Amino acid sequence: MFPQKKKKVDYEALNSSLMRIPRMEVAAARSLIDIGIREIYDLQGRSPEVLMEDAKKKNPEIPQDRIRYFRMAVYFAETDVPDASKLHPAEWN
Repeated sequence: MFPQKKKKVDYEALNSSLMRIPRMEVAAARSLIDIGIREIYDLQGRSPEVLMEDAKKKNPEIPQDRIRYFRMAVYFAETDVPDASKLHPAEWN
């Protein structure tokens, strides 16, 4: 009946280097970009909990389960040869 509106695509997040992290959500990459994390190496030595607090300050509507992606991203950034079984958000509850 009514034409469907196209969903907006976040090209900045989609094209960021953060999307090279396996199983990274675009929304999680957007949250990291919003707090100033633009490259994977920016995550080295960072605490996922502090990143989550910063992201919550920027956007209070961020779901709490987003921290799983932050933990996975920090693990990926700090590990030379990451274990494939740990590159899934469900492993980081």
